Amino acid sequence: MGTAGREQFIAVQKNGDGDLTAFKTSSGRVLSYDEAMQEVKAGAIAGVNVFKGRDGGMYIRGDADGDPSNNLDQLPRFE
Repeated sequence: MGTAGREQFIAVQKNGDGDLTAFKTSSGRVLSYDEAMQEVKAGAIAGVNVFKGRDGGMYIRGDADGDPSNNLDQLPRFE
């Protein structure tokens, strides 16, 4: 499945610890972390995936492509 017709994350919100807490999509929707997780699992968001961390929790991360500039942490912040 290509990226055609699928949204991408274009901006993020972070908490005081620097953890991602919300995402803005290319269509302008704002998703909480949990909402974003469900959409990523459903394949609705391009360029990201869900993985299980060492602590057993599930997390969202950008697809590994060798380009650190498109890492989710590098996306602009939004209010």
